[in-house]
Amino acid sequence: MGLVFGLLWLFTGFLQGAHGQGVYAPPTVRIVHSGQACNVEEERYSERVYTIREGETLELQCLVTGHPRPQIRWTKTAGGASDRQGDSSLHNETLKIDNISRHQGGRYYCKAENGLGSPAIRSIRVDVYYLDDPVITVHQSVGEAKEQFYFERTVFLRCVANSNPPVHYTWRRGREALTQGSDSGVEIYEPFFTQGETKILKLKNLRPQDYAEYTCISSVRNVCGIGDKSAHFSLNNRTAPPSIKLLLDDPLVVNPGETITLVCVASGGDPPPTLRWVRPGGEELPRRSVINGGTLTIPAVTVDDGGAYSCMASNNVGNPAKKSTTILVRGLRKGRFWITPDPYHNDDNIQIGREVKISCQVEATPPEELQFSWLKNGRPLRSSERMVITHTDTDVSPGTTNLDIIDLKFTDFGTYTCVASLRNGGTPEISIDVNISSTTVPPELTVPRGRSHLIAQEGDTVDLQCLVSGKPKPIILWSRVEESGGAAAAAVALMPDGSAETESYDGVLRISNLTREMSGTYRCQTSQYNGFNVKPREALIQLVVQFPPTVEPVYTEIRQALGRAFSLTCRLLRAHPARLLRYEWKLGSRLLTVGQFSDQRDDTNYLVRALNREGYGEYTCDITNEAGAGRCTFLVTGKAYAPEFYYDTYSALWENQPRVYGFKLQWTQMEPNAVDRILAYRLGIRQMGQSRWWEQEIPMEGTIQKGELLTYNLTKLVKPDSYLVRLTPITRYGEGDATERIITYSGEFRCGFEDEAMCLFSQDKTDEFDWTRHSAATRDTKYTPNTGPSSDHTGSKQGFYMYIETSRPRLDGDKARLLSPIFNMNSKSSSSSSSATNNPTYCFAFYYHMYGKHIGALNVFLRQKGQTVSDTSVWSLTGNQGDRWRQAKVNIHPTTAFQMMMEGVRGSGIEGDIAIDDVTIEEGECKDPPPKNLRSPAPPSSPHIWQLCVTLSLALIGRQR
Repeated sequence: MGLVFGLLWLFTGFLQGAHGQGVYAPPTVRIVHSGQACNVEEERYSERVYTIREGETLELQCLVTGHPRPQIRWTKTAGGASDRQGDSSLHNETLKIDNISRHQGGRYYCKAENGLGSPAIRSIRVDVYYLDDPVITVHQSVGEAKEQFYFERTVFLRCVANSNPPVHYTWRRGREALTQGSDSGVEIYEPFFTQGETKILKLKNLRPQDYAEYTCISSVRNVCGIGDKSAHFSLNNRTAPPSIKLLLDDPLVVNPGETITLVCVASGGDPPPTLRWVRPGGEELPRRSVINGGTLTIPAVTVDDGGAYSCMASNNVGNPAKKSTTILVRGLRKGRFWITPDPYHNDDNIQIGREVKISCQVEATPPEELQFSWLKNGRPLRSSERMVITHTDTDVSPGTTNLDIIDLKFTDFGTYTCVASLRNGGTPEISIDVNISSTTVPPELTVPRGRSHLIAQEGDTVDLQCLVSGKPKPIILWSRVEESGGAAAAAVALMPDGSAETESYDGVLRISNLTREMSGTYRCQTSQYNGFNVKPREALIQLVVQFPPTVEPVYTEIRQALGRAFSLTCRLLRAHPARLLRYEWKLGSRLLTVGQFSDQRDDTNYLVRALNREGYGEYTCDITNEAGAGRCTFLVTGKAYAPEFYYDTYSALWENQPRVYGFKLQWTQMEPNAVDRILAYRLGIRQMGQSRWWEQEIPMEGTIQKGELLTYNLTKLVKPDSYLVRLTPITRYGEGDATERIITYSGEFRCGFEDEAMCLFSQDKTDEFDWTRHSAATRDTKYTPNTGPSSDHTGSKQGFYMYIETSRPRLDGDKARLLSPIFNMNSKSSSSSSSATNNPTYCFAFYYHMYGKHIGALNVFLRQKGQTVSDTSVWSLTGNQGDRWRQAKVNIHPTTAFQMMMEGVRGSGIEGDIAIDDVTIEEGECKDPPPKNLRSPAPPSSPHIWQLCVTLSLALIGRQR
């Protein structure tokens, strides 16, 4: 392949592009589908409906025009809200969903934008069709419900199937089809409000013949190839709804670590019901669970496994049966205590002769098994007149016990222990010690000197500390206080770890990796448990987090030509502290200027009066405060911007030699006047899958204008290989930014008339009137009815096509001719003789629409350009062909350079519009033979081997200087 590759591309000329905006154009977008859709129909001019079967592959393509190349993004909405699917945006021309599900139906949007004008947006609604298996449920009339169905009872059979579109139901009894009125004992209720989702069969006063096999057939009438589905139910005198019973205690109290088994059995029901275990609220069963029919086994049960469990039984007869039980796993949690001083005195201290109460609280499962006992200095303590012990009711959770000491004496000082346990054991007891002595005093809270206002910097670690005195020492609760509004009203804010409150046993709150958002007021306060039950003590600490200046731009690139003046600006956004700010400008390591911000300024500028070569490089501006510096970076360069490939070129060229093809490479230069004049382009090309680059320099004369379209023809590209092309602008500064694109060979010429250039089709100058490029979405409201298409051949109202307008002043017999680009023949092949069997054939195909009572004729000619121009008719059709698009194909055998000419002939009246769309010329014979009623000429007597090359009808000339 290396020798065959031997790449030689020929410089065949540049076209002078338009100045100003030139070929720059805002984006346009059109959505087309590939694959087999069930149906594509128009809902409105702005939207199409695409129907697809569930499980098939959805493939939508967003066709865009515009220059520079628009960026494409697919998004989806469903039910008016964004269906994000993990952010369902897709930056690609093609949206492909394999094995599509019903939930992926909805409205899909393609958005294209290139910075010019408004973004272009089109949408298509995807309707996913499906049909689930139907389900038959059986019910007895409410007033006559019994455990079993028997004679002289009314029974309802209800059939339900989820579907899109709405389902159609039919019933059978055995082999007999049941319809309304076919049996006096049978009524069929058509759905009224359920949009075809249900159908009910009523059996009145059940008769012996009603005991039978019933079949419900659901159908969507084979739409999308979805076949019918059916369900069966056998009705007999034993048919009954389910009933169940649980073979276990309720509630079931177990110890942690035990294995429990819940047994549910069906006690009735025909057909035999299906049993399953569930938890309320959709909560999952424990992962260790083992299910065997109606038996649920949970090994090594934990406290988290406790709660309600329900057994459900269903056999599609009547309502499902449900019975529930509760699992209680023994356990004790959250032991707390508090000391309450004598409530009849304002003093919070414990004093001799006063009352003091010690309270102990524990959460227990089950609560009725909770029991408390008290010890004093390790010895059992019983309730007396001065030592009164009380307990809350066992049905109150958490359980609490109180020890009231009346008329406190010196001998009452000591350690009191509250012991909580469960009556039947199964879990360790909880003991809480409380010391009552002369040193037992309520807490006091203070902030160390100089620590109530802290200043730290971002990234630091800081300790907020509150000193707590008293005995016993309570837990310290930390929270944040935010000043809201201007009234200094306190509002709770979240702590740095995201919680509303944080506990501390030593009074210290450590915050690591400080950020500016952590600045604010922090509150420490004593808890009312594990200490004195008194009004909480609290203190506030103000934390200020300093951070370096935040500036913009952090980094920007500036392209400048030599000799020009420009200014650099670095803006201060925020900083703390925001005083005594300094700035420093540098070019590389060379200091340019320094200064200090005034209170009125929030930016600093540096002016370059005339750029020289030494002025290229990286400029930095550092703005500093006590916490550090923020830096603006400006890279000043003379590099040219990247070229912008022009993608709206219709297709690859067809070369005039075997095994090779050509391509017309077109581009514009982004911001050509931003830097020095572009002297040349370096063109690189590499065969895909190879590593070797071939390069050539393309010199440029004169100044390139913004929007000017530049053209370079690549030839001798090997079929059917693809190539990576790289284009790099060169100025006196050096190489600029390169851009790349892939060139792919196409063995056909294709034109759908979507771009205004019409793939270089042109109007004949010798006819009476012209063909018109048109889109149904922009059709004039005064259009002639009963003629012409309502969309392009794909069904899109946004798509374009060509048509002849036959309204006045057109006359009977007037002709409009449309000429294709010129296709060149190989001169060497043309001059040699070949046998007819070696003469290659090409297929010319197009879609046509000929609807209206005044349709004239549509003729296709092969115009060959040898020493003289000759037109040969290859296809012709006259008269009304109906309101639909049809395809025509014809084999052509040119012997020299040629064009295809499409001739529309006006008929006898105004209802004679003729349209064409999607014209193709493809190598090889037509896959489907031309229709017999259409004329197709015989091959020429002197065929030749040749390849096609599209040649611009506009002569290629050198760029104007």
